[in-house]
Amino acid sequence: MEQTKKQTDTKTKKSAPASQKGSALASQRRKQQRLQELIRFAVQALFFVLFPSAYASAFAGVKYIFTQIGAHQLIGFTPFVAILVTLCAYTVVFGRFFCGYVCAFGSVNDWIFWIHKAVSRRRGKRPLQIPDKVMENLSVLKYLLLAVIIVLCILQKFGVTGGWSPWDAFSQIRAGQFSSLEGYLAGCALLGALLIGMFFSERFFCRVFCPMGAVFSLLPVFPWLTVRRDRQQCIAGCKACEKACPALVSLPDIGSPDTPGDCFQCHKCVCACPRSNVTTKVRWIRGDDLWLTMIRALILVGLFIWLGV
Repeated sequence: MEQTKKQTDTKTKKSAPASQKGSALASQRRKQQRLQELIRFAVQALFFVLFPSAYASAFAGVKYIFTQIGAHQLIGFTPFVAILVTLCAYTVVFGRFFCGYVCAFGSVNDWIFWIHKAVSRRRGKRPLQIPDKVMENLSVLKYLLLAVIIVLCILQKFGVTGGWSPWDAFSQIRAGQFSSLEGYLAGCALLGALLIGMFFSERFFCRVFCPMGAVFSLLPVFPWLTVRRDRQQCIAGCKACEKACPALVSLPDIGSPDTPGDCFQCHKCVCACPRSNVTTKVRWIRGDDLWLTMIRALILVGLFIWLGV
């Protein structure tokens, strides 16, 4: 009996340090996650205040190009086209950092969904969310919307959608021009529907309704700074990175050249991995490094100032 008790005590002592180590690692991951969320919020707030029209300007470039094509006119390098080309080139080099940290709609979606989670936590309940399968099926809508807009622009019919644009309604509200909203009643209704979707789904707008997101997702991206995982080091059955991802992206292997077009570069998967196994193709760069985030943000600030956004 005594021998059995001693063996049990010995096993308990051996397992205790391992348990404490696991708790310490989990605590460290939570701290990293909170720090990353704070940094991301700060960058989003900065761009929301200083450059709220960046998204609308780039999208105006898309409409202008296809309107000119439909009219059989030369495409000039207008300010809107310059912003569009610059953001596309930036995305090819750095991935969809614009979507994850800069886009006003993406930021609003993050903040609204955060409020939903905070309220649910306070009530001691899990947040109500649109099922993943439904979101996967709805994600095709952004490509259909982009195609419809392109066709309307080519046919010189985009003007018939006046007042229906939730982006224009958002711009009017953001600028405080509430008296102009009478002409955007349909746009305001669509914007309201989008806000409801944002409340119940993380990155609802980006995944379902964003035509610029459709453009960015189709671009080829350099693989060096996009996050991936070493599958050989993963815990069997672990899907922590996929569960943390608002787009449900399955990360490519560390040696793969694949770059998921739906990755918003939010880097939530980096902190979620229990083995710190998510990194970029450049092994010494995690992806959510503060210095890298600052470099990406400062480059965009400089480009926006130069372009007069």
